[in-house]
Order: sequence, then structure tokens, then C-alpha cells
Amino acid sequence: MAYLLATLPPRSSNLLMIMVVLPFWTSLLVRTTAWVVLLQQHGVVNETLMALHIISEPAQLIFNRAGTVIAMTHIQLPFTLLPIYSVMKTISPSHIRAARSLGAGPFYAFWTVYFPQTLPGIAAGCLLTFILCLGYYITPALVGGANDQMVGYFVAHYTNEELNWGMASALGVILLTATLLLYYVFNKLVGVDRIKMG
Repeated sequence: MAYLLATLPPRSSNLLMIMVVLPFWTSLLVRTTAWVVLLQQHGVVNETLMALHIISEPAQLIFNRAGTVIAMTHIQLPFTLLPIYSVMKTISPSHIRAARSLGAGPFYAFWTVYFPQTLPGIAAGCLLTFILCLGYYITPALVGGANDQMVGYFVAHYTNEELNWGMASALGVILLTATLLLYYVFNKLVGVDRIKMG
């Protein structure tokens, strides 16, 4: 999607960009509730699949991992895509043309010339998305099942229901450690100075 946005003519690219950032105009709770409506047993997705005779009975798309992944992917897509797009927009198309003129095929030119230049944006998008997902609470709580909760749910559970603040603190430390570890790995692999957010 980022590559498409970076290479399309400005008019088409701007229209797609509006569609990508459109979710920012509504709250996280509204977007998650919309996925509950779409994915429920007699929701739009199941009814459409049954009308097209792709499935014969409603599929279980909510209160499981599939629903959680679908909803979280939709919500996190702009956070991942925008840093990648901002880097891809700065890459000159002449690089690919030069590789093609020297005999490289389309995929080889993309993989060896274009893709390595996008790594700072990919690193920024992945780092931002991972950090945002670490503390996710609302979406897994509404769309996910009992076995598909994130650590944020258990921090809230131990803090508010069981009043076990020691366990909640320990889970918070695990989240912080995971974030710092990921930051360290990205710094070693990509270099923090090369990460570009736009």
C-alpha cells in the first residue's frame, strides 16, 4: 500500500491517502465497536459471505484471535504505513530505472535497489506499531475472546479486580523491558539515527 501511494499519480495517491487516514477521524472505541458489528455472527461480513455462497453457515469471526487480528490490523495500519510511505516518497524512481537498464528484472531491481532504501521507514513503522500494540486494551477486550487478551487487559484486571498491584507492576515492567529490548535490537540492526518518521 505504501509503495502504491508513493508511485501513483498525485490525484489517485491523495484519494487513497484520505482513505488510509480516515480512521483517525473517529475514536478507537467507535472503530472497535464497528468491527464488532461487522464480524458478529449475523453481521455484514458473515451475511455477505453466505449470500455469495462462500460459506454455508456463519463463521466465528469474533471473540477469537481472527477478530482481534483483523480489528487491530485495521486500527494500526496508518501507524505502520505512514512512516514507510514518507521514506518511499523520497526515493527517486530513477534508481529502479537504472537497475532495469542494467539488466535486472522487476522483482530483482525492487528487492536489491528499492527495498533496502525503505528499511528506515519500515523500522520506524514496525517500532511504532509494536510499541502501540504492547499496551492495547480496548480492542482485544471487545473483539477478542478470553484466550486472546493482551498484557494491558491483565494489568487492568490485577489492578482493578484482584487488587494485586504487585502482579500488575510486574506485568508493567515486562512491557517496559520488551519495549526497551525491541528498541535496542532495532538500534543494532537499523540504527536509531536512520529511523525516519516522516
